[in-house]
Order: sequence, then C-alpha cells, then structure tokens
Amino acid sequence: MSQLHNRISNKELKERMLQETEPRITLSFYKYFTINDPRQFRDHLYIRFNEIGVFGRVYIAREGINGQISVPESNLDLFREILYAADPALNGIRLNIAVDDDGKSFWVLRMKVRHKVVADGIEDPDFDPSKKGRYLKAKEYNELTQQPDTIVVDMRNHYEYEVGHFENAIEVPSDTFREQLPMAVEMLQEHKEKNIVMYCTGGIRCEKASAYLRHNGFKNVYHVEGGVLEYV
Repeated sequence: MSQLHNRISNKELKERMLQETEPRITLSFYKYFTINDPRQFRDHLYIRFNEIGVFGRVYIAREGINGQISVPESNLDLFREILYAADPALNGIRLNIAVDDDGKSFWVLRMKVRHKVVADGIEDPDFDPSKKGRYLKAKEYNELTQQPDTIVVDMRNHYEYEVGHFENAIEVPSDTFREQLPMAVEMLQEHKEKNIVMYCTGGIRCEKASAYLRHNGFKNVYHVEGGVLEYV
C-alpha cells in the first residue's frame, strides 16, 4: 500500500529539495464543490501528487479544496491532468502560477482534511459556497464599477486594505474573515438592489463572501475572478 504521510525529517527533506536541479513551478488553486468523502478524496490525490513530486499544502473539506503547491516543471501538465480528472467539478479550474518565486517555498507534501477550507464561522447547513456570485474579469470590473448603482467591497483584512485598495472600495473593518461575513451583510442591507462587487487577494474569500450575500437575499452579486492577483 502506498505511504500516505511523510516519514522523513523536515531537515532532510529541505536538503533534498535544495539539491534538486530541475526548476519547480509554484502555484495555487481552489474550488468550492461538494466532496462527499473528503478523507478518501485526500488519500487518492495524495498518492497521485506524491508520485510526481508535488510539495506544498492542500486542504480538503466537504465544501471543496484549497492548495498552494510546487511541482517539477516537467510534471506541470501531468499535475494538471491529475487534478482535473479528480472530479468533474475540477476540470479546467484556474491555476494561479506564481511569477516571482524560485520554486523552493515547499519541501514536503502536506494534505489535510479540515472542517472548512476557509474558516468562516457559518453553521447554517443550508449555506452552499458553490452558489457564488458572478465572476468578473478585469475589463468587466472596470465597466461595472463605473455605474452609479455599484458598490465595491474589499474582503481583505484591515492591514491589506490600508496598504492599498481599489478606488471607492469600502472596507469591512475586521481582521478575521468569520467576523467580516455577517458584518458585510449588515453593512449592505440597504443596498440589496444595487450591484455588489467583491474582491480579495486570490479570490477564495470574496467568492465565499459572494455566496454568503446571495444566501442572505442579495441578487446582483459579483466578485473579481482570481482576486487582485489576477486583476493586475
């Protein structure tokens, strides 16, 4: 039976990674979709990823998957095939390739089953994060935000907002995502008929936030596909 966890020390694993001569590609990905058996799903992917030298961290829950990994350059296409074939919902999902990265961020593969891929504090069993708002590309975002009945919401934390934010974006003033969700619903109650456009760093938070607004009766909800990283 294939080994489903690492038994070598972190020090030795890091040394092995630093001795590699083949370049590595660092990337991230996520997808909200229902996984009926997260542990079985995790074990299957762990075996396949381990076979092709994937390092990094991947979180799996009933609500979906979230990963930040590195893969040998020659195995990138194979990694894509394995991920896309793992479930129909994953076929063709966006892979965010890191630009300024030496590929040496990870030296071990860690895949964990969690209650949520993004902690949100939501206990409502009827909430479905896959019922998200509509994706916006950069051009679509620029066009929609020029309309007077559009409100832009920054779903990053206070520090990220202070460092820099999109023009006219409002802050949801909290440092935790679980606090921001009910706060955003309350802040936007009187704007339910307007266009609500949300963004975050990589897309995973604002996508769930857009689903939560829709769950709470908001109709015209949008979010920037891939977040700020994809927009720029």
